[in-house]
Amino acid sequence: MHSVERIGRYRLERRLGTGAFGTVWLAHDDVLRAPVAVKVLADNWAHRLDVRERFLEEARMLRRAGSERVVQVYDIGELPDERPYFVMEYADGGTLADLVADGRLPVPEALRLTALAARGAAALHEAGIVHRDIKPTNVLLSGRGPRVLLADLGLAKSLAQASGLTLAAGSAGYRPPEQAEAGAGIDERADVYSLGAVGYHLVTGTVPGEPGKVLPADRLRPDLDPAVRRALMRALEPDRERRWPTARAFAQELEGLTPTGRRPRRPRRALAVTGVAVATALGVIAALVHRSAPASAVRVADTGGRVTAEVPASWDRQLRDSGWDPRALGLPGGHEPGFAVADDLARWPDLATVVNGAFVGLSEHGDLTAAVNALSHPGCHYDGGHLYTGTAWRGRVRVWSDCSGGPGTVTEAALAPADGAGQPRVYVQIRTHGKASAADRVLASVRVAGPQGAP
Repeated sequence: MHSVERIGRYRLERRLGTGAFGTVWLAHDDVLRAPVAVKVLADNWAHRLDVRERFLEEARMLRRAGSERVVQVYDIGELPDERPYFVMEYADGGTLADLVADGRLPVPEALRLTALAARGAAALHEAGIVHRDIKPTNVLLSGRGPRVLLADLGLAKSLAQASGLTLAAGSAGYRPPEQAEAGAGIDERADVYSLGAVGYHLVTGTVPGEPGKVLPADRLRPDLDPAVRRALMRALEPDRERRWPTARAFAQELEGLTPTGRRPRRPRRALAVTGVAVATALGVIAALVHRSAPASAVRVADTGGRVTAEVPASWDRQLRDSGWDPRALGLPGGHEPGFAVADDLARWPDLATVVNGAFVGLSEHGDLTAAVNALSHPGCHYDGGHLYTGTAWRGRVRVWSDCSGGPGTVTEAALAPADGAGQPRVYVQIRTHGKASAADRVLASVRVAGPQGAP
């Protein structure tokens, strides 16, 4: 294999990894001019018909899943020596194992990534497939956002087959007890256990122990929200009847525990609001690329280009651009265009920390002005409000400072079109270190395109 430079039209560039049954290469598709990953059956298994069929079945299952949350298969073929290979999308962002190599992740990010992996598992289950080997090295990251993809179905089975007698499978620490011994039937709750182990690892920085002997997550991370501990430990229940019943249910619980997912209570707490501005943007940190504004500013857009605004260039280090759910402000729920941009989005949920950035979210239903006027931030000093009137927007602006003794300022606005049209409306939250000197410039730059037209 070392002497092979091409596989079909795919030019090999470097080895990405080698497993028990095959090798994965980074290759280049010279026709489509795009990177791909090519998996080739290992030499020593070339004449084992059962292994060959297992290898091909992995490609078929990936294709059958047909989900953007699972690695896509583009092509399949044979080498001149009759070894099969298949061609997949290349995930350029590494794996969850790479992220956690330097230690535990911020809890909101750990929950978000685990929830996305659980959504991928749910897509497999809906296609009638149980993965049986979900672990950080098999959860890939790709592109802007990034997308979270499940990969490596080498141990996967159809749910119909898995319900009968099965062989032991899985990786220590992530393997549920029903997979540890041959003979036990399994269902999608086996993957729920593995997903719980992945979340536990991301939150604590430690691979969980054997089933039934897992140290509670808050013993390793004492500041952990008890609700997060309960969600993870329920997924890691040795008795599958006591786990989350589906991967989708587990994902929904984790999403509800992130700052975006929590529904605010009255009086609304600071984190319920500040979390909206970041967590409801569904992507992960990405580099900004759109710089049509002057050199001192950057024009930022959500992933669909519906909502844009200009922010100081020094704020553009991190972007989450996949939208938000206005339900977090007590408005009718749904997925609306929006983005958060800041010099450090990980700090955004805590008003006492120093961060410079802005959240802009479209709202086309409900009384946004009343919702913003009802917001309160215990621990912050309310500096008062004023009316904002610009060429595109008008609305009420409220300012907070000295949050828990911190030097930052929080500016919030509910904007309506200056021409008196009722919709669309825009919620803006701006965080700055010191006085909110840039706030009016950001508000004046907000633009909404699409069915409603520019405001």
